Amino acid sequence: MRAHRASVVEDWFHLLRARIARRRGHREHIVPLTGYGTTESVRILCRVLLLKSRPTITGAPRKVRGWRSFLGAPVAGAIVTLEANGHTLTLTADRGGVVDTVVSLSLSPGWHSFALTSDDSLQVKVKVFIVATATTTGIICDVDDTVMVTALPRPLLAAWNSFVRDENARRPVPGMAVLLERLTKAYPDAPVIYLSTGAWSVAPTLGRFLSRHLYPLGAFLLTDWGPTHDRWFRSGREHKRTNLRRLAHELPGVKWILIGDDGQHDEALYGEFVVAYPEHVQAVAIRELLTPEALLAGGRRHLDRTHNPSTIPWISAPNGAGLAAGFSQLGLL
Repeated sequence: MRAHRASVVEDWFHLLRARIARRRGHREHIVPLTGYGTTESVRILCRVLLLKSRPTITGAPRKVRGWRSFLGAPVAGAIVTLEANGHTLTLTADRGGVVDTVVSLSLSPGWHSFALTSDDSLQVKVKVFIVATATTTGIICDVDDTVMVTALPRPLLAAWNSFVRDENARRPVPGMAVLLERLTKAYPDAPVIYLSTGAWSVAPTLGRFLSRHLYPLGAFLLTDWGPTHDRWFRSGREHKRTNLRRLAHELPGVKWILIGDDGQHDEALYGEFVVAYPEHVQAVAIRELLTPEALLAGGRRHLDRTHNPSTIPWISAPNGAGLAAGFSQLGLL
């Protein structure tokens, strides 16, 4: 398929940025992203950028403005070497410098750490969570306005939060860290997936935020902002829809607890998933935005579930404590 003109321009711009960065002495750096997999295969995630200094994944500096997350020039087609369990594999980044590849490996359930290197980078470690064959419960959680207050749908406000605001000033949604901690304790073998329409560029910022506020470690499934091969701007809804279906196929024995909010399209997307894959859903939890948050976010978008009757339980509350109470009533906590 012929590439969209906007994507051609974007590729040219990134190539120009990469040339300038290399002339300035910037080196390739691999940003490792937590992955997941089964005992037979694993999804490896990372991003290769040209940076002046090594990116900080944890332990945030004193002041980190959002725009700094977008400084690195992505290395399109970067070659990354993966060393895992005595195997050496070669992975290739996409046009945005992102490696998102499934590799065949025989692994035991639990956490593993693998080494990643490229031609010009220091070695980094990437963590992956291997889901046991007997695991029956998993957790998928939205980020914006579900675990972190962002008021994302308003473009100008989203830009302010993403580019200008100090990352340490971002507020967690009350009670959500405790809720997710309780869920992971109740289901210690459950994979945790943070599914967001946020850009890959903010992955280190998001990792520091979750660590600072004691959210459980999990895989990030983010996306690239900007044009694709067939449209001006990537569809966030399609990104979430595609990954939900992918998780259902990759982990067929897992029933997911889906957590989102009513400020974007989570209810509609989760409703679609419940109808299409009811055997893969254990419960749906929707965080209700407070009135000021809903105004900033452009209102609420409630799903009329009377047209999609289902035996899958749905609960809603304005904070993590309320959702935890709902889970307790359902016998899930």
